[in-house]
Amino acid sequence: MNSIKLAYHKITNWEYWPYQIVYFPIYFQYLYYVLRTKSFFYFNASNPTIRNGGFLMESKKEIYDLIPQKYYPKTILISKSDTVNTILEKCHLENIIFPLIAKPDVGLRGTAVKKIINKEELKAYHNRANFNYLIQNLIPYSKEIGLFYVRYPNQKEGTITGIVEKEFLIITGDGKSTMEELLLKNPRFAFQIPVLKTELKEKIYQVLKEGEQLNLVPYGNHCRGSKFIDTSHYITPQLTETFNQICQEIDGFYFGRMDIMFESYEALAEGRNFEIIEINGALSEPTHIYDPKHSLLYGWKELTRHFHYMYEISKISHEEYNNPYLSFKDGLKEFKKHHQYYDVILKF
Repeated sequence: MNSIKLAYHKITNWEYWPYQIVYFPIYFQYLYYVLRTKSFFYFNASNPTIRNGGFLMESKKEIYDLIPQKYYPKTILISKSDTVNTILEKCHLENIIFPLIAKPDVGLRGTAVKKIINKEELKAYHNRANFNYLIQNLIPYSKEIGLFYVRYPNQKEGTITGIVEKEFLIITGDGKSTMEELLLKNPRFAFQIPVLKTELKEKIYQVLKEGEQLNLVPYGNHCRGSKFIDTSHYITPQLTETFNQICQEIDGFYFGRMDIMFESYEALAEGRNFEIIEINGALSEPTHIYDPKHSLLYGWKELTRHFHYMYEISKISHEEYNNPYLSFKDGLKEFKKHHQYYDVILKF
């Protein structure tokens, strides 16, 4: 598949368009809410226990600390100053074993998230990581979704507004083609070849046996080749009741997307056989919009709907519960930190 065909695929599928275009109507909506709240950073109050409401520079470890341990995998925070031996000792104490997942404590759309197979890969990751990061046990379930949850601070019960299932970057061998050739057969996968060449090196030229499957990116991230499928039809009263109970155990969480790995929708609705990968706050997207079957107009409708939820939640949180809006001065400082961090993590 040549570069012209890939470019055409990007142009004709809006899920790949720059966010500045996709979010164009939201800019005007945001400015309207700024005038209503008299704050450029009103979203800070949407999730009052999460830094900046989860809009930027929020620590994943601090969010995990809000969640009961039974709902997420064993997780440890690694500092840039830690040695590899210290990290291995921490893993031993928490019963975290290889293979494991490493990811930045302050994330950026899946950048620098990596499955680590052994001590040598861990050492290589640590030497490159000029940022604090998390190490987690692999979650033993095969399915992954993003479940968007909304609850007003003055109400006991909330609602699930959308579910996206994530189809991983899995290739199937034919006994003749190299992994690179198999990737080239799917435009979504072909976009990932430059990154995968860096990660896999010579392995990318191996030939898989006929019928052999290989998951090259074992986490559901759109920018790493996962396909997003809208499975909101799985929202049921039972599932909603289950997540009302779960989210009420997470202090100060009212708006955001929970990324979850699970066994089946039936078990999930019953509150069993699942683990929360992470919780995303005010910057969360209702990612079910990126299902290829949806139009851009549908995407705009869902984005404006969720942005309105965030505004209403922030306003109630501020007016009825005295949760402050971030000041303009402090907000600019946070954006400056964010852009500095952005430059660091993109060099990984």
